[in-house]
Amino acid sequence: MTNNGSRHESAFGMDADAGLEAMGAVQVGALGLATRYEIECYDRDGNLKWSEDVHNLVTNEGLNDALSKYFKGSSYSASFFVGLKGTGTGAAGDTLASHAGWTEVSGYTGNRQALVLGAVSGQSVDNTASKAEFPITGAATVAGAFLATIATGTGGTLYGVADFTTARTVENGDTLRVSVTLTAASA
Repeated sequence: MTNNGSRHESAFGMDADAGLEAMGAVQVGALGLATRYEIECYDRDGNLKWSEDVHNLVTNEGLNDALSKYFKGSSYSASFFVGLKGTGTGAAGDTLASHAGWTEVSGYTGNRQALVLGAVSGQSVDNTASKAEFPITGAATVAGAFLATIATGTGGTLYGVADFTTARTVENGDTLRVSVTLTAASA
């Protein structure tokens, strides 16, 4: 991928506008893709402690996976899982197996949560009817979220990662609820 001023050009001849990238969107030719996370933290009594609204960086691995599955039809699976990211910054070169700038937060009950999407409408789909829920089991610092193709481990694909503006603390008894909205638009 080469950087030519404010545009990023790939070896496939597709380019991405830097303005869309700054918003967490990726423009491929005339197609713009974006992922938005809305994270809410509730205390043990159900009171809202804090919330974040952040956009996704689609990793190089995620872009390659989208091209391979959609255009080539290879090994397609609609299974995606929401994970929690610790401090540090996500990067385009991150993978599930290698993301040196950050660690995964694991202080919650269960595995990464399944992304259960509703109906596609108006070039958008989300999980607001079935938010990913993380019952927190110990003190931790959460600094973002990510989407991956597997519920545990590092063998799958890291589609994208989102960084909070400021890292947030959680404690035993808190619950995080994560809404994910995926949009596509003709750019």
